[in-house]
Amino acid sequence: MTAMTPGSNIPLSVPRVAVDVTAPARLDVSGLLLTADGKVRSDADFVFYNQPTGPGVTHRGGGGAAPDTITVDTGAVPAGIDKVVVTASLDAPGATFAGTEPTATVRNADDGAVLAAFTPPRLGPETALVVVEVYRRGGAWKVRAVGQGYADGLAGIATDFGVSVEEPAAPAAQPAPPPAATTPPPPPAAPARPAPAAPAAPAATPAPGAPAPGTGKINLDKGRVSLRKNETVSLVKGGRPLLTSVRMGLGWEPAYRGKDIDLDASVIAYGPDRKKIDACYFGKLAILNGVIQHSGDNLTGEGGGDDEVITVHLGDVPPQVTGLVFTVNSFSGQKFTEVSKAYCRLLDGAGQELVRFDLTGAEPRTGVMMCKLIRQFSGEWEMTAMGEYVDSRTVRGMVKPGGRAL
Repeated sequence: MTAMTPGSNIPLSVPRVAVDVTAPARLDVSGLLLTADGKVRSDADFVFYNQPTGPGVTHRGGGGAAPDTITVDTGAVPAGIDKVVVTASLDAPGATFAGTEPTATVRNADDGAVLAAFTPPRLGPETALVVVEVYRRGGAWKVRAVGQGYADGLAGIATDFGVSVEEPAAPAAQPAPPPAATTPPPPPAAPARPAPAAPAAPAATPAPGAPAPGTGKINLDKGRVSLRKNETVSLVKGGRPLLTSVRMGLGWEPAYRGKDIDLDASVIAYGPDRKKIDACYFGKLAILNGVIQHSGDNLTGEGGGDDEVITVHLGDVPPQVTGLVFTVNSFSGQKFTEVSKAYCRLLDGAGQELVRFDLTGAEPRTGVMMCKLIRQFSGEWEMTAMGEYVDSRTVRGMVKPGGRAL
């Protein structure tokens, strides 16, 4: 059995897998079938206790005595489906996952043999989770540990994946819930166990040629990749993981002509428990015995090209390091609304740009998590654009937000 960590994946050696999700509290477990744009196609792609059967995916309720199970028959999943995400929400109204450790156990659905297990670490105010995903990659199937939390319950997950959840009329004495986190109405036959409403038509597919937010991962085979927020690229080319030295270039310009902007780029290395192992920044230019190196501090942000560069020898990163989060902070307290053209880009050893992410939507805060690199169980690295703002002027204040983001 493989004990998985957030972001890790393993290949599936069997065609039918069952995912049990257990916790000290009663859970409602669901499965959503997603296309390459990260959305459901219709009502039939949302599998839960009131709709227990979908194309290649089934739900089995444990009745409180046993765990709920989502079974995926990969041979019966339609060709247009890229992944099946397994979600869990707490049955008790208003309950959060704080102090509760749900565990997903992936089994061979035919003989019950355990293939892997995953327990998302350090949960807090989340009321629903994307626990794991079963997905296609290069004609084969894999399972990935996710552990992404939502504070607005199953409705938040459903909305994120293109499901429109009906909002019930609010009682006169209480304010209506916010439109971004609607609450599904209870079915007439089971008022004590509310069910998600039937999904409406999925969100519109992005125009051809345009990258779709939240899509399935791509690799480097077609050349330079331009990411948008929350998109991910697998650092694989020609079927082989990129394990050479790479450089993360970070750049910015003052938003107002003639005004210097002093930002500091850093990278934080984490272990599988999401705890910091070390951080590389202007005050510590090399960590992990030189495996990660910083170019030094840029005090103005003026001029073309990268303002600060962090070099990572991917093939030499110690095995205890499973995640890297790249951050930028304003030590002088200037907000990112005073910064323009901020970006990060990954370059190979020859200086060829592989991946680029241009930061948009500046917020009046002093720190931003630009991107993260996560090592997969297979050994490959994946880069995800983040663009998440934080109130912190130093890398020290980015450690906890970075760990939560892995």
